[in-house]
Amino acid sequence: MAVCTVYTAQSLNSSCSISTPSKSHLGFHQKQVIFFTKRSTNKSRNTTNHVITCSASDAEKTVVIGLAADSGCGKSTFMRRLTSVFGGAAEPPKGGNPDSNTLISDMTTVICLDDYHSLDRTGRKEKGVTALDPRANDFDLMYEQVKAIKDGVAVDKPIYNHVSGLLDPPEVIKPPKILVIEGLHPMYDERVRDLLDFSIYLDISNEVKFAWKIQRDMAERGHSLESIKASIEARKPDFDAYIDPQKQYADAVIEVLPTQLIPDDNEGKVLRVRLIMKEGVKNFNPVYLFDEGSTISWIPCGRKLTCSYPGIKFTYGPDTYFGNEVSVLEMDGQFDRLDELIYVESHLSNLSSKFYGEVTQQMLKHADFPGSNNGTGFFQTIVGLKIRDLYEQIVASRAGAPVTAAKA
Repeated sequence: MAVCTVYTAQSLNSSCSISTPSKSHLGFHQKQVIFFTKRSTNKSRNTTNHVITCSASDAEKTVVIGLAADSGCGKSTFMRRLTSVFGGAAEPPKGGNPDSNTLISDMTTVICLDDYHSLDRTGRKEKGVTALDPRANDFDLMYEQVKAIKDGVAVDKPIYNHVSGLLDPPEVIKPPKILVIEGLHPMYDERVRDLLDFSIYLDISNEVKFAWKIQRDMAERGHSLESIKASIEARKPDFDAYIDPQKQYADAVIEVLPTQLIPDDNEGKVLRVRLIMKEGVKNFNPVYLFDEGSTISWIPCGRKLTCSYPGIKFTYGPDTYFGNEVSVLEMDGQFDRLDELIYVESHLSNLSSKFYGEVTQQMLKHADFPGSNNGTGFFQTIVGLKIRDLYEQIVASRAGAPVTAAKA
C-alpha cells in the first residue's frame, strides 16, 4: 500500500486538475494528484489547493545492498553469483543503451556506481584526478537517487560509458525488490552508507590483485604488462586514501591473500581466503564451523575431499576487526572436485540454505566462474545465501509476520 502525504496551499484561482508524472531536477519520476476546492464567505473568496504525493510503504521499500572493491577484484563475478541465488538471469535493460552498466533480473537490479562519475575520462585527465578520487564523483546525486529508489521512486540514472569514456544520456531505473550498488564508493559517503541494509567489501591483497589484473587486462583487454603496472601504481595512493578505508564499515569482508601452505609462494595460483563477519548485525547470523564461538583448525579427510598439493586447511574463530567483534572463517587451498564440497558444507552451520547441499549445488551450477575451485567462489556463494535470508527477514518484519532466520 502506498503512503500519501497531503499538503495544502491557498490560491485565488478556482479550478481542479490531476498532474501528469513529472521529473525533478534530480532525475526522479514524481506523480502528484492536486485538488482545488472553493470556499466562499461574505468577506472573502479563496481556494484551498491540496497536493497528495505518494511513496512506497515500508513493506514495499527496496532493500539496498552495497558491494565495494577496487577495479578488477571480482565484483562482476560476485554479482552473477548473487543474482543467481534469487533466480533469473541478470541482463542489461531491454531496448536500452547497449553499453549500459546496469543488470536486471527477476528480483534484483545491479547498478554500477561508475555511473555517478561527474567527470568523463578526458575531464579526469585534464584535472589530474583518477576515478577513485571523490572529486570525480557526484555523491549528492548518488545519495538522492539511491534514496529515491529505496523509497519506491523511479529515477533517471546517468550512464558512464566504459568504452568511450564519456557520460551517456540517462536511463530509467525502476525500484526493484533488491537494489545492489556496486563499485568503488558505496560506503564512502555517510549518507549513502546509512541507506544500506547490508554491505560487503572485497579485500584483495596487492599480490593477488596484480595477478588478477594481468590476467583480465592482458587477456581480455589487450593491455601491456607495463601499462598495467603503471595503472596500479597510479591508482594506489587514491585507493589507500578513499577505497580501502571503506572496509571498516562493511558487515562482511571477503579477504583474499596468498597461500600459507606453500612457503614463499610467488605464483598466486593457490589462495587463502577469509570471510570476516561482523557480529550484532540485524538479520545476519555469522556462519560457523563445528562449534560457534570456538577456535577451530581443521584439515579435511583426504578420503572424503579430493585435493592435490598443497591440500586444504580451514580455520574458524572469534576476532576483532577495526574495533568490531567478528567471526572469521578461513579456507586455504583449492578443491579438485566440486561435487565433494558437500562434505565441507555439512560441517558448517548458519549457512541460510533452503535445503541440504544448496551451497554445493550453486557452486556446481557456476563451476566455470572464476574462483569456483577456492574460497573466493565458496564464500561469495555463502554470502549470497545470507543476503537472500536477510532480505526475507526484512520483508517478513515489515509485513508484521514472525521472523525466523534460516539456520541450515
